[in-house]
Amino acid sequence: MFSFFSSTHKDACARKQAERQASLDALPPVYSTPLSLTEQKIHALSLSQLVSECKAGEIAPADIMVAYAKKTVAAQAATNCVTDLMFDEALRIPAVANWPHNTDLDAFDSTRDRSLLGVPVSIKDTIDIAGHDTTIGFSKNTNRPIASSSAIVRLLQDAGALVHTKTTVPTGLLGLETSSEVYGRTSNPYKHTHTTGASTGGGAALVACGGSKIEIGTDLAGSVRLPAHFCGIWSLKGSAGRFPTWGNQSSMEGLEGLQLVSSPMAGSLEDLDEFWKRVIMARPWEYDHTCHPIPWRNVDLREDGRKLKWGIMLEGGPVPITPACKRALTMVATALRKQGHEVVEFAPPDLERGLDIAYQLLFSDGGMLALGGKRRLLTFRAGQQLRSLLSPGESLSRACSSVLDVLALPKCFKQMLAYFTRKSDPTTASLLRIMHTKSVTELRALTAQRESYRAEWHDSWKEKGLDFVITVPHPFPAFKHGESDKVNVMTAGFTTLFSLLDYTAGVLPVTFVDKDLDRLPADFKPSSPVTALAYSAYDVEGMHGLPLGVQIVGRRLEEERVLEGMKIVQDALEQQGIVFSNQVEIAVKNDVK
Repeated sequence: MFSFFSSTHKDACARKQAERQASLDALPPVYSTPLSLTEQKIHALSLSQLVSECKAGEIAPADIMVAYAKKTVAAQAATNCVTDLMFDEALRIPAVANWPHNTDLDAFDSTRDRSLLGVPVSIKDTIDIAGHDTTIGFSKNTNRPIASSSAIVRLLQDAGALVHTKTTVPTGLLGLETSSEVYGRTSNPYKHTHTTGASTGGGAALVACGGSKIEIGTDLAGSVRLPAHFCGIWSLKGSAGRFPTWGNQSSMEGLEGLQLVSSPMAGSLEDLDEFWKRVIMARPWEYDHTCHPIPWRNVDLREDGRKLKWGIMLEGGPVPITPACKRALTMVATALRKQGHEVVEFAPPDLERGLDIAYQLLFSDGGMLALGGKRRLLTFRAGQQLRSLLSPGESLSRACSSVLDVLALPKCFKQMLAYFTRKSDPTTASLLRIMHTKSVTELRALTAQRESYRAEWHDSWKEKGLDFVITVPHPFPAFKHGESDKVNVMTAGFTTLFSLLDYTAGVLPVTFVDKDLDRLPADFKPSSPVTALAYSAYDVEGMHGLPLGVQIVGRRLEEERVLEGMKIVQDALEQQGIVFSNQVEIAVKNDVK
């Protein structure tokens, strides 16, 4: 019987991949040719230029679509990053279909300003688009097209954006790599042997390859910021309620302790800033009841030559920052100081306690999803929800399963393990003590602890007079496929923390790993077993040439302010001659497959 159901799962995966390949094979031959000179010029236009020239009737949306479709096809061949192709469908929406006859008058809806006319936007697999699957990487969700589109997709289409593809995610969205049995593994565009990060890994690869102007991803504990860092692109995670999220599917529906938010990624800071502004000016609260009705607020942080105070954060969990990522952070701090800004070291309030609260809220079911196939209780545990989506024969990643298997052990056994490992591995022992299924009373207590912790951050930020915090998105650059069992969830504190706080956090690329500059010191000794395991994946030779980013953090609902802060950082770097340049095409040519 198991063999039959396992075969059903495999058949569903094979059908979905065959369907995707058939879509690629059915494309006109022109999509497999290099961009013409005219298409290269179109592709080089910024978001605002695309919209302006489309509205003026100078560039046809169809011509834009061909240029980006070619890039998308090439990106798929190089990285395996897309799930659905919608090139023709993108041109059939009312806001675009009558071009150029409706360039002066929006006949389809005179109340809407087509502020994103002709802008190619890709959508993470988890976000609903009518007529297409939302699989979350599960085979049982294939061949189940969604009836209605999400709030953000409806807003984009009303604004004239070209929603042209959906992008890959890992099974169940858990983990630091993007891989599923439904779509296969997604590779980093800079090195096919390395990961894109997760869970918006497909979108990050596509944007880095130039296949989309904007990707709409989602971020729970770094699912947009981590791939942006690994793939050398820009992103901004806003606070809950600022960007439309309704109509996004999750494997952990109802999780409130850390809120999932939709977040855009872009190939430039200019495009990211312009996109955020245009989405907010489109009044997203009219599409999504969870959005705050906060209009766009123009921010000028350089008025009268004002200098800012930046707190540099060097700790984000039990695993220290690698030399490569620390160098990128140091470059930013140095550039800011040379522009007259004040940069001080910032020690966050009781970091260990904050992360303990975050992980308990995130895994409040105590890892029960690892037992889902053995228990059929009618409960509303997040783990049971996720495991119920797995088909017989389908599995989570090895790294994810190994962690959850431990968490799903009986509480008394975990307490015993914690006791015996408290001296040799205090980090793991601490997690074993606290990670168990939470009762309603315990969840309420954790929520109260979260609010108390947020208050401590608020007071510390105010006391130190900070404008922003700068830190790394992750202690590591992109690592090799299959090594997330070494670089595990305990390394994600730099993103998880700001999700717990609901702070606004942006990522921008700075430089690349250098095998000569980023070696470990000769006297380096891991401080713990967790660090030793993680650092066994730090291969500076293999990581040479991979992107390195930094994270710029502001407080709640400070999206406009953080974008301005990102501009100040980028300008400061440029003043020092440090300009990040996308090297994907060069990397793909040099990458031996």
